[in-house]
Amino acid sequence: MLDAPQPLLPEIFALHGRWRARSPALVAPQRTLDWQSLDRSTNRIANALIGAGARHGDRVAMLMSNCIEMAELIVGIMKAGCVAVPLNTAISAESAASMLADSGAVFVFATADHAARVGAIAGIARIEVAGEGAPATAGWRGYADWLGGADAHPPAVPVAASDLCNIIYSSGTTGEPKGIVHTHGTRVAWAYDAALALRYHSGARTLLVTGLYSNISWAALLGTWLSGGTVVLRHVFDVADTLATIARERITHTAMVPVQYQRLLDHPQFWTTDRSSLQAIMSVGSSLPLATKAGLIETCRCDVIEVYGTTEGIITALDPEDAEGHLASVGKPLPGVDLLILDDHDRPLGAGEAGEIVGRSRFAMAGYWRRPEATAQALWVDGAGRTWLRTGDIGRLDEEGYLYILDRKKDLIISGGQNIYPADIEAVLMQHAAIAECAVIGVPSPVWGESPLALVIVKDAEAGDGEAIKHWLNERVGKQQRVAAVEIRDHLPRNPTGKLLKRELRAPYWPSV
Repeated sequence: MLDAPQPLLPEIFALHGRWRARSPALVAPQRTLDWQSLDRSTNRIANALIGAGARHGDRVAMLMSNCIEMAELIVGIMKAGCVAVPLNTAISAESAASMLADSGAVFVFATADHAARVGAIAGIARIEVAGEGAPATAGWRGYADWLGGADAHPPAVPVAASDLCNIIYSSGTTGEPKGIVHTHGTRVAWAYDAALALRYHSGARTLLVTGLYSNISWAALLGTWLSGGTVVLRHVFDVADTLATIARERITHTAMVPVQYQRLLDHPQFWTTDRSSLQAIMSVGSSLPLATKAGLIETCRCDVIEVYGTTEGIITALDPEDAEGHLASVGKPLPGVDLLILDDHDRPLGAGEAGEIVGRSRFAMAGYWRRPEATAQALWVDGAGRTWLRTGDIGRLDEEGYLYILDRKKDLIISGGQNIYPADIEAVLMQHAAIAECAVIGVPSPVWGESPLALVIVKDAEAGDGEAIKHWLNERVGKQQRVAAVEIRDHLPRNPTGKLLKRELRAPYWPSV
């Protein structure tokens, strides 16, 4: 019998280096790599790690802005049999030290703009990726010097599906960040399912403007590369640069968070940009407001695909063919994914009933790194002994199986014993012509326990009358959903993937919590 196991990503990329040698794999402002060059450069990284003493399963951290070197490192670390630990570039020096200690990293790579946040730590080699010819920060070794004359031949390191591939730390929007672990088998499943859901192909040119530390970016990067396509990488998200890149690079695919799409639609240059090359765009990270979703469908003339998922591993997609009549939903589970809605006593609910979303899929995490109790809390075992992943999100399934997200379980407002979903109120607020962004939180009420409070950013300061907006809103929502007040804000805190930090918004109102 022919022994032909499922190839993992390191082998797939090596095969692209052989069979797609001269096709472009990675495009950045200063440099373009074809598949053969990417294969050779990532082999050099793997061999340099091994030569520097890295062992199978060692953790290798990265605190880096988007650049070719980080994309290469992700693959090189895989090829070395090590575990990639990409760190959020917005974290503090204290958080960086905590995550490095928690992961047990033995190497850390940083770009010059982030190196200052990583102090000397015993047992961790520090390598800095600086500009060409620029000296490394004191105490760091320069990347070019570290890479040196490392061999470009394939490293002799077997990688198994059960081996750990990466640890991606959660955003911390609902508590202390946890290291989410994926195996190589899980990661290649992510890539296959991303390619299927987002319609990547060998001619795809995928624009990446989200940070390479996030699972959003990993799904788009590895899904495109699995298909043999080209990734066009930008250093940061800038509206004008993004629009210019779409036109200049003939972008076919991209993955962004809702607030980025909204800023594109609001920019005057959007209407004069040549967007004719776009084939499919993905929105992920948080719910895409209906007006934004409808605006993208109407103006981009391409497949607009809203994806719901967690880094831990559940995913649904609203396909463009299903958008009409189901625009408010986040679609159906991908093939092989199963969903249930549970009540507060972990009993499955029927169609139309709201409860916690749980799911099963082949790309579920292996667990939280060194957090067995947190891992156990994230799982639910049904009567048949099958294990499901808890999402912490509240949703409902309709009769046809379309999933509707209502809110985060921890964001739920309980007022007078009634459940109020902030997302419902936010959806109405976003219909107001003067509002650019909004958030609804629960604040203490001596009568009801909690009452909704709306925090809004207005498009024009002269239009920012909180009382008038409150009156407008309360005429349009249910009696229990009426807000106690509307506060005008200049800024709403978000993490780098666009999620509102509601814990920060609530904190001043709940000082004793």
